[in-house]
Amino acid sequence: MDEGAPLHLQISDEKLLSLLQLPESMVLKVLSESMHIALSLRGHELFFTPNKAGQYERLFETLERLGELLNMGATLEEYDVRQAYLASAENTKEAASPVYQAVTLSVGKKSLHAKSPAQAAYMALLKNRDLIFAIGPAGTGKTYLAVAMAVAAFTAHKYERIILTRPAVEAGERLGFLPGDLAQKVDPYLRPLYDALRDMLESDQLERLFERGLIEVAPLAFMRGRTLNKAFIILDEAQNCTREQMKMFLTRLGPASRAVVTGDITQIDLPPQQKSGLLEALDILPAIPEIAFCRFSESDVVRHPLVAKIIAAYQQKEQKAAT
Repeated sequence: MDEGAPLHLQISDEKLLSLLQLPESMVLKVLSESMHIALSLRGHELFFTPNKAGQYERLFETLERLGELLNMGATLEEYDVRQAYLASAENTKEAASPVYQAVTLSVGKKSLHAKSPAQAAYMALLKNRDLIFAIGPAGTGKTYLAVAMAVAAFTAHKYERIILTRPAVEAGERLGFLPGDLAQKVDPYLRPLYDALRDMLESDQLERLFERGLIEVAPLAFMRGRTLNKAFIILDEAQNCTREQMKMFLTRLGPASRAVVTGDITQIDLPPQQKSGLLEALDILPAIPEIAFCRFSESDVVRHPLVAKIIAAYQQKEQKAAT
């Protein structure tokens, strides 16, 4: 198509059209920013004036891929729109339709799809391994996907309980020094886990499950002495476990249970004299073939595009400091 000539593109996919018709449509906003052009929807047609050659084809392929994702049951987010547009740069159907995005998971009120090859591999491991370590930077979906799989497996009656835990390292697990009752003391450290659950379950349903003890969110210190049977267990922020805490957690695993350990080894908040239990586990446990390990990098970050660039910048500085 000619550069600079006003063009219009017919939108035939009804699900995609509904998203484009929303006030301040996220899809139109992201595409406008990515292409540096104004996009205007009138009826079933998208009007724009390209500022470089090939934009019509890229926009067509991007919208086609977004329609495919919607029809797979996916809930589109900004990351999906940006990735679909970036993939269309190759101008091939294969580039615009990565195989990994066909890996999906329906859970509660959400329908999720893999946003990177690492996520697809992780989702496969979550379905068939009893102990999985997921290591990588913030924003790669480690915890969110684990919670999603826990909810999906629980609602399918594969497990009787969901247990989510984190080390409260910021308070040194000396929670008595903090004001308020127990819930108020630990709430700041466990809030991300609550948020993930609320994203997948209706509030009243989640409240009932909490009341019946079928979903539990607690500091890691509260796991000591327990045997966790028929449970889907997630240890989050595991880089802040001590060696003793990690061993204690791993030995809580009871019959018919599954555990997921997530962490970011670049964000260890333990005192310098304490070795991270996650680092030790990564050193000694790979020899056990039944344990699975999934590693993410900054290229798997699914938050704002700036997050991946920030992580990469910090890594470059750390590498320079180490040389």
